[in-house]
Amino acid sequence: MRDKSSATASATVTTDRLTGLALGALGVGAFSMSLPATRVAVQQLDPWFVAFGRAVGAALLAWAYLRLTGAPRPTPAQRRRLSIVALGVVVGFPLFTSLALTDQTAAHGAVVITVLPAMTAVFAVLRSGEHPPPLFWIASVGGLLAVLVFLSAGGAVRGALAPSDLFLLAAVVLCGLGYAEGGALARELGGARTICWALLYALPVTGAATLVAAVAHPPYADTRAWSAYGYLTVVSMFLGFFAWYAGLARGGVARVGQLQLAQPVLTLLWSALLLGESIPAASIGAALLVLASVVLIQRTRDRTPAPGPRPDRDPARG
Repeated sequence: MRDKSSATASATVTTDRLTGLALGALGVGAFSMSLPATRVAVQQLDPWFVAFGRAVGAALLAWAYLRLTGAPRPTPAQRRRLSIVALGVVVGFPLFTSLALTDQTAAHGAVVITVLPAMTAVFAVLRSGEHPPPLFWIASVGGLLAVLVFLSAGGAVRGALAPSDLFLLAAVVLCGLGYAEGGALARELGGARTICWALLYALPVTGAATLVAAVAHPPYADTRAWSAYGYLTVVSMFLGFFAWYAGLARGGVARVGQLQLAQPVLTLLWSALLLGESIPAASIGAALLVLASVVLIQRTRDRTPAPGPRPDRDPARG
């Protein structure tokens, strides 16, 4: 009887991890176009307006979702954690990437965000109580190096750190924190409700900043720029997090977070399609190395505590 119970529990864990990986892959796919879309938008729109305005639009969608689903309000402890999520992914990452990409290419931005999976894993250890084994870190570093070699071959890496590089590094640190905290919190609230409440709690800040930016620099742009802005609002800031946080909650923040190793490669592909940037011949080989590292990461066994209870009413629950 005990063996049967253990087998059932093991099957449940396996199913959760596979579901988490699938949801995480959807999130990575959604986020992979964020930098190219931001680059397009900030060429005509003020970067502060792009950073905060999309959060305001996403907050309106979040309010509608929470009303329609009758979501209960978070507890005081959860609200404190939601403020960390908001700082990382609602305010920090959009702001610093918008500032960086006013005079920097999306391809160059992809170089710097290669450290995001490692940063997410670090914060998963600090904030989520996860403890990946040594092989996990070795595979992560291998994937990171493969991506850096790939991007270097395309001439995206430059010698000295420019102010835009510092903006991107700040974005990565804050985003890693927001991912780890949000993924852990999604085990209690669900992926959809985690990002929705974070957007609403940040609204006083994002709304005021958007108003100031719009008054200082009235938003005039063509259809292409507004389309990019719409993508950032609906997909990058809203729907993408439904899948991403649910995936982190189900599959583990550190483990699923390493799927981001494929994001820079995808970002360069989008950059080529949207911005006409060239893709180096080494891209296929580098992409295969990245995918191999991701597979190795997923085969490692970790010492992660079992996920907490998941809410029943959230269709994108963690």
